[in-house]
Amino acid sequence: MVVSDRQRVDKWLFFARVVKSRSLAAKLAQAGKVRVNRNRIEQASYPLKVGDVLTITLERRVLVYRVIDPGTRRGPAEEARKLYEDLTPPEPAREAEPADIAVRDRGAGRPTKKDRRQLQRIFGEDT
Repeated sequence: MVVSDRQRVDKWLFFARVVKSRSLAAKLAQAGKVRVNRNRIEQASYPLKVGDVLTITLERRVLVYRVIDPGTRRGPAEEARKLYEDLTPPEPAREAEPADIAVRDRGAGRPTKKDRRQLQRIFGEDT
């Protein structure tokens, strides 16, 4: 077997563990969710070479990878990380919001033990 410096995009996505199966990688490419060097591709057989930058749009995130090695097999995650350089920008940090659930307006909702005792004193009820 001759090791080539080019690899099909669907095989590379599978080897790099971006998707779980090669058929899912092919569907991702055919749906236009993969860009190579900013050009949208629609063929699973598009040839990748070392140095290409892939922009992959998944459901909730966008991944940006630079191809370092075409790969020869789908190995463990450690081996898959050696196939690319991650250029994905970090997600912006979410602002910490105070817990609005614990705060309630006075008199709203179920009365507290203190409120019940005050009501009992007002109405003179003995329990």
